[in-house]
Amino acid sequence: MYPVIRMAKALVAGRGQTLDILDTVISQHRAWPWDIDPWKDLNNGRILTLFDLGRIQLAQRTGLNAALMRNRWGIVVAGNTTRYRKRITMMQRFEMRTRVVGWDNRFVYMEQSMWRGAECCNHILIRGAITSRAGIVPPVEVLSAMGHKADSPELPAWVLHWIGAEHERPWPPQM
Repeated sequence: MYPVIRMAKALVAGRGQTLDILDTVISQHRAWPWDIDPWKDLNNGRILTLFDLGRIQLAQRTGLNAALMRNRWGIVVAGNTTRYRKRITMMQRFEMRTRVVGWDNRFVYMEQSMWRGAECCNHILIRGAITSRAGIVPPVEVLSAMGHKADSPELPAWVLHWIGAEHERPWPPQM
């Protein structure tokens, strides 16, 4: 079940505290009993759902949600890669960090991580697309609608390598 109460909290958290699209959103969370799998860890599927909440807060605080509503655009995850490194167990508190890494002519690249103190537990790279009835909306058009005029920062080499690997990956998969 989608955590609707947590989503509402993400939408109102930081209300009135606007951020630039390149700023990092930091949010605090706890692993509740219903987030835990049979092996007593924060479930990997729930981790992806919680990362959704970080992106929701980023979209709200940067003005992306307002631009989406004004223009009747949507937003989708067009790809991701995730690393799970350290356990988060029931009732543990953790911090989530969400930021835009940059964009190209089709996609916005975001990274998110979950931290317990100084230790990173999980990390994800997301490729997101803004969509309209006509298809993918170029990120520069979206950013302009948000009032952001700067060019994308240079994408880090590891992100560029992932993009290249995704281009090599066969689609549809050869099963």
